Amino acid sequence: MPAAPEPEILAAFESAKGFMPTAEGLALYEAAVAAGRLGLPLLEVGTYCGRSTILLADAAREAGVTAITVDHHRGSEEQQPGWEYHDPSTVDPEIGRMDTLPTFRRTLHRAGLEDHVVALVGRSPQIAAFWRTPLGLVFVDGGHTDEHASGDYEGWAPHVAEGGLLVIHDVFPDPADEFTGQAPYRVYLRALESGAFTEIGVTDSLRVLRRTGAGI
Repeated sequence: MPAAPEPEILAAFESAKGFMPTAEGLALYEAAVAAGRLGLPLLEVGTYCGRSTILLADAAREAGVTAITVDHHRGSEEQQPGWEYHDPSTVDPEIGRMDTLPTFRRTLHRAGLEDHVVALVGRSPQIAAFWRTPLGLVFVDGGHTDEHASGDYEGWAPHVAEGGLLVIHDVFPDPADEFTGQAPYRVYLRALESGAFTEIGVTDSLRVLRRTGAGI
């Protein structure tokens, strides 16, 4: 039977601000539980307001490891004013820019998971440049341009330990989804073509790959 979060954790996930559907969230949780058995941290690139972080943090808590999130908290391109996924409530009225960090912290507090998460506030390539710790799971859910998606893959995939998992969100093979999911799709193909990863799960736009080789 697939691993599943307790009802209160699932309720916290479903009530949190964010975009991940429940089916994909459950697949992410199952992957995080499996990866947690390696005894290594679980890392997420692209935090937004912490919806998916709830599931990673709960899996980390169960495994006795730490969930790590990486985000500058200024919003990705499709979340800026004038775009489809913009939420005015995330704008800091003093500076007029998005700031999802306060909402993220409230999300974790309400779920009782603050002690199981380390939040790194900054841009993914800058943090990845000095990262040296092997990871049991890397969840790529950041920006949807080729620049950002490729940067997240190049910065973090090499740190996935042997047997660990690379999870990629918003993988849309249809060219009609160029803005929302083609860049993650190209990263997904790149991971498979590298020979370092083998696909083990597909749930809607979520792909789960296991590290089985050396070349990235």
